[in-house]
Amino acid sequence: MFPEYRDLISKLKTTDHHFGRLFEQHNSLDQKIKNMENGLEPASHEQIELHKKEKLHLKDQLHAILRKASALA
Repeated sequence: MFPEYRDLISKLKTTDHHFGRLFEQHNSLDQKIKNMENGLEPASHEQIELHKKEKLHLKDQLHAILRKASALA
């Protein structure tokens, strides 16, 4: 996710607690969706779609933080 911001992501994960928390939530949700889609975790199609929307919202928040931080650098 966001390879162009790889170094900035590494930095923000350790210096910005809000960013770090969002990043972990995104990764955790990504894994949960994969488990649901692969039948490792029971879920309806609607639940999976809801989680995908939540994941996209987190990704948008992360991208906004990255854009702002890169503009300041």
